[in-house]
Amino acid sequence: MKKIFTIIALLTLSMLLFAQKAGDKITFTATDLKGDPVTSEVFAKNKLTMINIWGTFCGPCIREMPDLARLNEENKAKGFEVIGIVIDILDNKGQVSSRIKTTGEKIIENTGANYPHIVPNIEMFTGLLRNVQAVPTTIFVDSNGKQIGNAYLGSRSQKDWQKIIDEILNKLQ
Repeated sequence: MKKIFTIIALLTLSMLLFAQKAGDKITFTATDLKGDPVTSEVFAKNKLTMINIWGTFCGPCIREMPDLARLNEENKAKGFEVIGIVIDILDNKGQVSSRIKTTGEKIIENTGANYPHIVPNIEMFTGLLRNVQAVPTTIFVDSNGKQIGNAYLGSRSQKDWQKIIDEILNKLQ
């Protein structure tokens, strides 16, 4: 019991020490669902990146994915990209669950959400993802990797997301 308390205390302390907030630079090294390496340098390719944190168990996450795919395509010329993070893909040993990965790949195929999807690692759980309390959670990042504004909790319609994207892009001009 003492060991469990110590582990919980250390995890809580690390989450407090590394709290991500608006204006903070987001850095990570991870892989995508195909196993290819992905780093935070991916943000430099675009003026604005929308990071959508989702779970294979989350109905609202899955329902908004076709809208996110359309937003990704319709806003590419503006320097915009959507990146998904599959939050529930790791098993209790920190390894990719083949069952959840297969489920995630089917969801992506069925929803047309063919934008990049990242497999989080421990570094991401103690950094970028540590304050995620519900999914979907969405954050926006500029080309320098800095978080813009606060996280958005819950799903939105394509129209609502487009309005938010346009407002942020106008501020970045």
